[in-house]
Amino acid sequence: MTTPSSPLLSRRSFLKTLGVSAAVTAMPSVAAAATDSTSSSQELATVLDLEKCIACGACVDACHEANAAKFPEPQKPFPTMYPPRVKVSDWSDKRDVNDRLTPYNWLFIQSAQVEHEGQSYDINVPRRCLHCTNPPCANLCPFGAARKQENGVVRIETDLCLGGAKCKTVCPWDIPQRQTGVGLYLRLLPSFAGNGVMYKCDRCYDRLTKGEKPACIEVCPQEVQTIGPRDEMLALAQRMAKEKNGYLYGVEENGGTNTFYVSPVPFEKLNAAIDKGPGKPSLSVVPNSMENEENIGYAVMVAPVAGMVAGLWKVKSFLSNQGGKENHHD
Repeated sequence: MTTPSSPLLSRRSFLKTLGVSAAVTAMPSVAAAATDSTSSSQELATVLDLEKCIACGACVDACHEANAAKFPEPQKPFPTMYPPRVKVSDWSDKRDVNDRLTPYNWLFIQSAQVEHEGQSYDINVPRRCLHCTNPPCANLCPFGAARKQENGVVRIETDLCLGGAKCKTVCPWDIPQRQTGVGLYLRLLPSFAGNGVMYKCDRCYDRLTKGEKPACIEVCPQEVQTIGPRDEMLALAQRMAKEKNGYLYGVEENGGTNTFYVSPVPFEKLNAAIDKGPGKPSLSVVPNSMENEENIGYAVMVAPVAGMVAGLWKVKSFLSNQGGKENHHD
């Protein structure tokens, strides 16, 4: 018996289909233009065994050291912004802050004491970008400044970012952090367009292209993190959770991420116990934001523009590099 096909697509299905089409026609072209030639074709994921973390801070220090050259050096005084509701975000005099995410601190450790099944646990959670498999920051950035590489790394192109903070608005964990007084907006309309540049963990993409591990993983004395192909890491995380009678986070959250936490206590209890607020993301259950109709529609709308802007910027960067090489040879 032949099953009749549905005569009509729902509005949600229509938008979703358009979103997929837009992603196929526009976003991959951006990704292809912007992807490092040395990037792995496999998506990489990490597994974090929270029972091992002792909050020594070695990963935080290593992140600072490895990424110091990427940190912003803002120009002051900052331009007056119009409308005035656009607030200055300046962390340049607070670079030592390490108990939350900032433009100068892309990784920090949350600690909590949790009671579970009659036992007390001291849990430490290294927090940074989870590198979503379908990242809203990359899909919804109107200028294509945020992007996902073929190896699963989600980056913000700081030369292209205007600091509008759309990426932070759509991130379920509010991960990206803005620094005013730096970036492209200063050369465009410094009082009217953007307000700086957004910063977050880029998984040490430059180290990965050289075949090295991210600094936070390499330096950890407890070997809290393991990195590898996503399928293998997911299997590892599931096996660890089963053996420990533990719990997983990051597998389903926001439609799936490339960071898997394994905990001996439920994440509902852990989320209730950790300190949350600006720069301190939660560990709550997160639905897939890219299934939201509004986000799908917005992604469809911005994808061509973002692709065009990112493509032009990539061409400009290529030509600039070529000019530099020719001048060097001369």
